[in-house]
Amino acid sequence: MTTGSAKPGLRRELGLVQATALAITDMIGIGPFITIPLILATMGGPQAMLGWLVGAVLAFCDGLVWAELGAAMPKAGGSYNYLREAYGPTSAGRWFSFLMVWQIMFSAPLSVASGSIGFALYFHYLVPALSSLSVRIVAAAVPAALVLLLYRRIRAIGNLSIVLLAGVLVGCFWIIVSGIPHLSVARAFEFPPGAFHLNWKFSDGLGHATLYALYGYWGYYNVCYLAEEIREPARVVPRAILFSIAVVAGLYLLMNVSILSVVPWREAAQSKYIVSTYIEKLYGVGAGSVMTLLMLWIAFSSVFSLLLGYSRIPYAAALDGNFFRIFARLHPRNDFPYVSLLTLGAIAAVFSLGNLPDVIGSLVATRVLSQYLPQAVGFFVLRKRRPDLPRPFRMWLYPVPGIVVVLGWLYILGTSQPRALLFALAVFVLGSLTFFVRSKLRREWPFSV
Repeated sequence: MTTGSAKPGLRRELGLVQATALAITDMIGIGPFITIPLILATMGGPQAMLGWLVGAVLAFCDGLVWAELGAAMPKAGGSYNYLREAYGPTSAGRWFSFLMVWQIMFSAPLSVASGSIGFALYFHYLVPALSSLSVRIVAAAVPAALVLLLYRRIRAIGNLSIVLLAGVLVGCFWIIVSGIPHLSVARAFEFPPGAFHLNWKFSDGLGHATLYALYGYWGYYNVCYLAEEIREPARVVPRAILFSIAVVAGLYLLMNVSILSVVPWREAAQSKYIVSTYIEKLYGVGAGSVMTLLMLWIAFSSVFSLLLGYSRIPYAAALDGNFFRIFARLHPRNDFPYVSLLTLGAIAAVFSLGNLPDVIGSLVATRVLSQYLPQAVGFFVLRKRRPDLPRPFRMWLYPVPGIVVVLGWLYILGTSQPRALLFALAVFVLGSLTFFVRSKLRREWPFSV
């Protein structure tokens, strides 16, 4: 009888197709199908669609940041590793990387919760008799179902992601193909008087619209969290990120124009399940119900890949000794971070009881303040500190995209709702206090002797 001597760890079992499938399902998800009404309301007309364009530019520039960092440091945890190396693994990098994991304990469940709420809203279309409380209970049940599905080996999950992607693409193409015969620029872009009056109100509204659009684009970086489970990550990670952004940006543009060509924007701004309304107008209630089933598939697919990727971040930090030790535990048979998965799933269930605009606003502000903005700045810091670091992929047109990203994140924070910004600041301050108290007790930076 032989005894296995291999050290437990994550397994590299995801290829380019699987990684791209996860990124696309993460990005498309339910986001654009629940935020179209919210975006239209921010600026009172289809001029708010500019938010999709601004969001696409910002996402692509940020994708170049992630692509370079992800190819250079293909480890589980993504930003955790990038922040640590950029600001110094034995100095401020410990603070920023800890803070990034800390905010993930809030923002990752908020992200999953937003998709779960979207799932519940479309479920309400199928079962209109549900009370408001029942809809919230349905939303809270989604993270529990996700944990059950994700509680298994990564290879099975990677194959499942391809199946989920098929349903996502079917739903998107049905929306686009159905709208082609009805495309009407006049209806889709029926601007109200003064739509483009450039003032503070316009700038503020565009900021809110871009925030919601970015929520729809986010997910292209999810493969960076799974980099330690991807084969040939230096090649696969950049390709999966940039390809998924390009595909999804094109799909979003076509879907938005298709929907607004059929559903007048004033009606669309009031709809809770805009895609079901769109298909119902074209083909009747039966078709609307079929499309709603696809929306449920898409919503579930999105939060599936979200929770999968985010569960690896506390694991990576705990393994590095810079987060609570219990999160470093792997499942004894299937080698996945089960403590992290269970914890994030439980918090997501609680957040799923909230309101959609508050959930999305708090999510975006928290993520930008504690992760994306420090990472964008850290990208330049790392270029200066570690010029010798092997970079299989280097940012195109450096440094322009990086500068766009830094300015873009500052714009998003500056136009966030006060309540969302306050939540983000609270997470930042509490996380910092936790880090410094913990460092004091352990005599680590900045209290090391």
